[in-house]
Amino acid sequence: MAEPLSASRLVEALRKEGLTVHEVRNWRRHNRNTKGPWGPLNGVMIHHTVTKGTDSSVELCYEGRSGLPGPLCHGVIDKKGEVWLVGNGRANHAGLGDSDVLRAVVNESELPHDNAANTDGNRHFYGFECINLGDGEDPWPEEQKAAIEKVSAAICRAHGWTEKSVIGHKEWQPGKTDPRGFTMDAMRDRIKKRLAGKPGGGGTDGKPAPEKPSPEKPAPEKPRPTPRYERFPGAGFFQAGAHSPVITAMGKRLIAEGCSHYEEGPGPYWTEADRKSYAAWQRKLGFSGKDADGIPGRVSWDRLKVPRS
Repeated sequence: MAEPLSASRLVEALRKEGLTVHEVRNWRRHNRNTKGPWGPLNGVMIHHTVTKGTDSSVELCYEGRSGLPGPLCHGVIDKKGEVWLVGNGRANHAGLGDSDVLRAVVNESELPHDNAANTDGNRHFYGFECINLGDGEDPWPEEQKAAIEKVSAAICRAHGWTEKSVIGHKEWQPGKTDPRGFTMDAMRDRIKKRLAGKPGGGGTDGKPAPEKPSPEKPAPEKPRPTPRYERFPGAGFFQAGAHSPVITAMGKRLIAEGCSHYEEGPGPYWTEADRKSYAAWQRKLGFSGKDADGIPGRVSWDRLKVPRS
């Protein structure tokens, strides 16, 4: 389960990635948590503000507007590439979106077309508003795009996510166009390159590390070994309607561990038998109460060692 980053951990992650971070007023306790759940967290969502000017844009995102109280995001990225934190917790930024898109983000698989608005995105996504008019003419300075890349990479590193956990608002909710002016596929490519290095290291911000002269050719990179076990997909994945070969592989491991409550199967759909079997595994590990509710958490998942399917 991806627990939300604390305010201090978020600031630390952003600054470690090389970003200039401004903390706005009471942002650490500014949220909409009384209106709905916050978490589990599954990704980062990028928006444009349809405004200009840093001060007024930050104020709008902090306070909100008539009919839509703030915070309207967690951070604002200005034209200079600086980040203004305005909220910590649930924020009014994502709205209702497509459950199939959320499932793809959780699985870090190819995004489907967003054609439904049936899932609360404010619960599952960090949101960053980027100052831009969104008219297709307002430019995106390289400093600003580099900051989007760094913000996304910082949060992905903190949670162990890949670039596939970063989406645009237009990929989540039908009818939305933001961010307009660059493609999310291109931005994900930038984030992927940055995640391959160390925090604060060279990405695509135009500041690569200088190369040392050498008469010898560099040794070819060794291919990275494919992980043997399935990465934890997040607790939000395990809900009615979830369908994946990962669930089948999980069920086979639960049977091998003597925790089966299956009358038939297991199969690729998440069922009550899966939940009861997983609860037995959690109890076997010594968990109890809410920690043995049958919904996988990262600790129990990692110890189950579900083979890659």
